[in-house]
Amino acid sequence: MAGYFPVDELQTLRKINSRLQGHPHRGTTPGVETTSGPLGEGLAQAVGMAIAAKMDKKPNRIYVATSDGEHQEGNTWEAVMLAGKLKLDNLIQVIDYNNIQIDGFVKDIMPEDPIKAKYESFNWHALEIPGNDMRLFIETVEQAKQLKDKPIVIIARTVPGKGVSFMENNYIWHGMPPDLQDVKGEPPKGEQAKKALEELQKIREELESKHMS
Repeated sequence: MAGYFPVDELQTLRKINSRLQGHPHRGTTPGVETTSGPLGEGLAQAVGMAIAAKMDKKPNRIYVATSDGEHQEGNTWEAVMLAGKLKLDNLIQVIDYNNIQIDGFVKDIMPEDPIKAKYESFNWHALEIPGNDMRLFIETVEQAKQLKDKPIVIIARTVPGKGVSFMENNYIWHGMPPDLQDVKGEPPKGEQAKKALEELQKIREELESKHMS
């Protein structure tokens, strides 16, 4: 919608030779300024940007979205330590802590809790919220912007696929758009996206009705 590529090109997501890969990179995907893969580089890049902003005495605030699975990477924890040491209070990280990764549940593959205590031990302000509550999320970001002398992490405990009956808490949907694969007991290929959108629309209508009343 921002005009970087035609909307119709979204139909090529993760297909061979598409510009829209699961881990997009500079020079291929329009509008992308940093390469996202291999995993674990995002926070390190953000720390570098925050350091540069401090050195240039710029008021910029750096936001970075990371995942719980990504915290299994050593590179992430090197960035955590450096940001805490340098007291980068112009850095706000949001962890999408949904407890899934491509091959299972985080708690089974490489447990990370207590994640909040770990960040605090590395000299970060750590805030923890139910991440699917968008009003609370926005309020928490505003709260984070007021904190000083340490980098800030918002641990957003989310439900993956929330609101879609056949996607909720199901790691098989990690990184997979609807209709690319049949899911046992669900509509055949070509119907999954339609069903998901119908369920989400129903939730939207219920929320709008609740707010109006």
